[in-house]
Amino acid sequence: MPHLSLNSPLGPLTIFEDRGAVVAVEWGRAGNSELSPLLEEARRQLDAYFDGKLKIFDLPLHPAGSAFQRAVWGQLRRIPYGRTRTYGDIADALMSAPRTIGSACGKNPIPIIVPCHRVLGKGGRVTGYSGGEGIETKIQLLRLEGCLIA
Repeated sequence: MPHLSLNSPLGPLTIFEDRGAVVAVEWGRAGNSELSPLLEEARRQLDAYFDGKLKIFDLPLHPAGSAFQRAVWGQLRRIPYGRTRTYGDIADALMSAPRTIGSACGKNPIPIIVPCHRVLGKGGRVTGYSGGEGIETKIQLLRLEGCLIA
């Protein structure tokens, strides 16, 4: 599967492509990169995001998951840069339960680009994050976007 590793402020990331769409972003490096124009564009957009110059990703995405998970991830993509929602907000929009939303967020295969870090617990509490160094990574992303002050 074509993939590209890059350095980020959060550590190394690897972007994976399948059939012309980004299918995953994972923490860490994968060997033997196989480049493509899409992967180069994804790297350019991630670099611009981390530099504070990109607020909306424009990439073809195809995350693998259930219909419900994809619906949750679609809701996440609607959260604007620099804003947050709660698990309850998304649960209300999908007529579901906050815990179920949290589970779908934890299975998001394209973190950062599909911004699960913008989802907070009740009362705006910063809760779990499945990527990088967990909650610390989530806090870094929220600070980058100006959602949290040091």
